[in-house]
Amino acid sequence: MQKIVESFIRTANAFDVDGALSLFSSDAVIDDVSVGDAFVGRDGVRDYLERFFVGYHTKSELLSLERLDEFNATIRLDFTGDFGHEIGVLKIVVNADGLIQRIDADLE
Repeated sequence: MQKIVESFIRTANAFDVDGALSLFSSDAVIDDVSVGDAFVGRDGVRDYLERFFVGYHTKSELLSLERLDEFNATIRLDFTGDFGHEIGVLKIVVNADGLIQRIDADLE
């Protein structure tokens, strides 16, 4: 779990959308309460990354990772970008192949 979280942060911070997408399953979902929308499949995840990471020049720093079990974790991130500064909470689910299946995202 630590490895996939670190890879996600690294690729997102580098605005490497294709690199970040390679960490997600083809049917992944990002449900972000703070933007009021869910982003489904690789096209949806691409849209999310391009709009909210690349578009806002978002940089993330890992504050904590709580591994709940082999497939679930909750992480807290410090987000900075064109929007200012926020603390986010991501509930991450990975599948048996080690790919991100779902992220439920919100701001503190």
